[in-house]
Amino acid sequence: MQVLITGATGFTGGHLARTLASRGYRVRALVRQPARAEDLVAAGVETVAGDFADPAALRRAVADCDVIYHLAAVYRQAGIPPGTYRAVNTEAVGALMTAAADAGVPRFVHCSTVGVHGDIERPPANEEAPFRPGDVYQETKLAGERLARDVAARTGIELVIARPTGIYGPGDRRLLKLFRGVARRRFVTLGRGEIYYHLTYIADLVEGFRLCGEAPGVAGRTYILAGGEVTTLNELVRLIAEEAGVRPPRLHLPVWPFWLLGAACEAVCVPLRIEPPIYRRRVDFFTKSRAFDISRARAELGYAPAVDLRTGVRQTLDWYRQAGWL
Repeated sequence: MQVLITGATGFTGGHLARTLASRGYRVRALVRQPARAEDLVAAGVETVAGDFADPAALRRAVADCDVIYHLAAVYRQAGIPPGTYRAVNTEAVGALMTAAADAGVPRFVHCSTVGVHGDIERPPANEEAPFRPGDVYQETKLAGERLARDVAARTGIELVIARPTGIYGPGDRRLLKLFRGVARRRFVTLGRGEIYYHLTYIADLVEGFRLCGEAPGVAGRTYILAGGEVTTLNELVRLIAEEAGVRPPRLHLPVWPFWLLGAACEAVCVPLRIEPPIYRRRVDFFTKSRAFDISRARAELGYAPAVDLRTGVRQTLDWYRQAGWL
């Protein structure tokens, strides 16, 4: 099977590309900076240089593909204008899907995010939960979903949308601060810590993507991909502490002073394109519940998370230690 993966130089896309290549798939990656793809080439991944604004590169990338996995996205960073989020997270979806349909590609898997649902008032939420995007990243990801459905309806290409929860595992750096803070006994919880937090181990997510690309009879469907266990933030922190061999941190501080401080830091730093030392999204981590129902993915895709949370935390901590990040 010939597949194309966008976002393959990132954490999730890289795992997907290397895993499929190791299983005998013919894997191609569309990359803007070939120098960053040396590990992919070493793993047997073909690379096509170019970006979503280059029609010729898109035609080369999608040629003869059976499935396209579109994982490329602009995540939250200081100083990125809203137009960049729209260009990558929304408009690029239409350009790539149209090129794929023109080339006769049968199926297109679009990676969105559970963030389109915002704070979950009645957990666990399923795919039909209301949309409540809370920032430009989530807004443009939701717009990308809608554009993808429009292109699929117009062209007939099979579209499957995947919405992962928080992704972790060896190689991840987004949750490094949480793991390192707990392991070094410097982690401070804002608020009570009783909000729900739902993680997805990277190997399980990769298998979920593969199923989205290959399961029969799922065109037009949307799937939440998440781990098999949901914990509160307090329970997750205790688990990380146990696996790190330290006493769990106990300090809890009120939320509102840090939210105000984050707003002030953003007002000063963002116009200067400086990463704020604290910002409201980090504070929201402690206040917004995220718990999801994966029954649809289990029933229709055969999705079955294989890595329990304790094992995933242990393997992630081991990798952080080997990388010298703890």
